[in-house]
Amino acid sequence: MNQENPIIVGLDIGTTKIAAIAGRKNEYGKLEILGFGRANSNGVQHGMVLNIDQTIKAIEMALKNCYDSNPNLEINEVYVGIAGHHIKSLQTRGDIVRQTVEEEIRQEEIDRLIADQYRTYIPAGDQIIDVIPQEFTVDNFQNIPNPIGYSGVKVGANFHIITGDKNAIRNINRSVEKAGLKTKDLVLQPLASAAAVMCDQDLEAGVAIVDIGGGTTDLAVFYEGILKHTAVIPFGGENITNDIKTGLGVLKTQAEQMKIQFGSALSDEAKSNAYITIPGLRGMPAKEISVKNLAGIIQARMSEIMDFVTYHLKQVGLDTRLLNGGVILTGGGSQLKHLIQLTEYVTGLNARIGYPNEHLAGGHIDELAKPMYSTCIGLILKGYNDYENKNKQFEEQFRKVEVPQSLQQQPVDETLAMENAGPVKVKQRKSLKTFMDGFKNGLIDLFKEEEDAKL
Repeated sequence: MNQENPIIVGLDIGTTKIAAIAGRKNEYGKLEILGFGRANSNGVQHGMVLNIDQTIKAIEMALKNCYDSNPNLEINEVYVGIAGHHIKSLQTRGDIVRQTVEEEIRQEEIDRLIADQYRTYIPAGDQIIDVIPQEFTVDNFQNIPNPIGYSGVKVGANFHIITGDKNAIRNINRSVEKAGLKTKDLVLQPLASAAAVMCDQDLEAGVAIVDIGGGTTDLAVFYEGILKHTAVIPFGGENITNDIKTGLGVLKTQAEQMKIQFGSALSDEAKSNAYITIPGLRGMPAKEISVKNLAGIIQARMSEIMDFVTYHLKQVGLDTRLLNGGVILTGGGSQLKHLIQLTEYVTGLNARIGYPNEHLAGGHIDELAKPMYSTCIGLILKGYNDYENKNKQFEEQFRKVEVPQSLQQQPVDETLAMENAGPVKVKQRKSLKTFMDGFKNGLIDLFKEEEDAKL
């Protein structure tokens, strides 16, 4: 365990969940997870904090769970993700004429060039969240990834500037502060997710990262090693759940459960003779819902989200021939069945699921490698990027904290597992009637608690 590195905490304030993860890089440069907590999110809609009190409670609950997983932790500062349809991006150009032409270009000059971009004109009510250099020029030399060490008269760069609504940013900062924490930095969620699921080859080949969250779908496009475009699409998993609720006339919790258990992003792949039975409300007759209809509703909304992705790619002139790395799907919504096939069909690009284990040390619990934690793990990586590039001040006294047992994968004794498993059962192909009865009984049990709570 490398005790020389700081412990960095990512806080992902999402529409459906709030996650807090504490991590530290080991001597091999891989991230070891030292604390993990999550809580259901209530005060956030479409990625924006609308109810501060409810959000504070959810942050405090996620923090409590994080401390429960490792009581040795001490959390003061957090890297926080930001999304929402108020996020916009623009391209700018900046140049400075150097005083000392003979000397090599230094980091301070690059910092000054970036700082100048924070004075770019943006509409009233907006605020600059981040300024990201794309490629630099020194005199007549162009497309320089890093100009430090070059010498010349004039140094300039193209910049990608990300802006957001001042009130939305204020609400996030206020929620974090009232939960007893300090925001170290606000990071655009698709950039955090990209850091967690991408490797250098992806960056070189050109990829579109599509992070399907609860309230928004975040997009980051990389080409020739440069961030070309970011966008926040105002639809996510919650919209699909609401579509199912309205389209099939069921409760929201039932809609969410059906989406996760029986949902598919391609109606052609759904069985036409399979039905889900939902118990009727307050003595009303039970409902039979076609699995094919359910898939049709999901496909309609997912196709719309992917159409937006295609539209954004065309906006920046990157069609299917240029992105050799294809689409990387991540976020909780990426786990829908047959989503890869739908994405490939709509966008014309190869697609795969991006798991955040690209930079994680081995031996962690499987839960942490789920796509829904990509943003949170990416926030820790962003913190390490700041630390390694000395972009921000970090406290020098690093405490000795070990990876807790609860976050380590426990070795399984296979002989014991086989003894406990009992005799191996061979599944018979069921007739349609027994198949439907199984469906029915499982779902009645599933939603019984829901009804009891309502009565």
